[in-house]
Amino acid sequence: MIASDTDTTIDLQLLLRHPTSTDGHEVNSLIARCKPLDTNSTYCNLLQCLHFADTCMLAEDEDGTLLGFISAYRKPAEPNTLFVWQVAIDKRARGEGLGRTLLDTLLGSHACADVTHVETTITADNAPSWGLFESLARSQGTGQGVRQVLFDQQRHFNGGSSSEILYRIALG
Repeated sequence: MIASDTDTTIDLQLLLRHPTSTDGHEVNSLIARCKPLDTNSTYCNLLQCLHFADTCMLAEDEDGTLLGFISAYRKPAEPNTLFVWQVAIDKRARGEGLGRTLLDTLLGSHACADVTHVETTITADNAPSWGLFESLARSQGTGQGVRQVLFDQQRHFNGGSSSEILYRIALG
């Protein structure tokens, strides 16, 4: 695996790089194709690709088609914690370890050099996300993350969405 702040090509003939503002529309399209991810406005994805580019990472194939995107940010009150907002992998690239490659590359970047914790929220039934982050906890963390409900199905979503479980990983 390659971890670099520069555009990098890996064995899968993918280009991994931080996004630019011009990637926002394609990111929005990718997320829309990745059900059940919540879609954001194109404007939100444009801002992610501009304001949070250093803590986001994308993967393109040799034709420039966007196959993966991770949006993340450093928590303002806890700057050593990287909060991973979404991991979107196009169905053509699922099951190949692309999510983990993107996450490892992001964590290896200059912008994440002093990150000591990773957090994300996952619904109980999202097996692929649990697999990704539990794998990270085993390989780069202390073995297992800490779980607690962050946004409750009833209290926060009025029954309209499943509870979001905060998963916090202390990096080793």
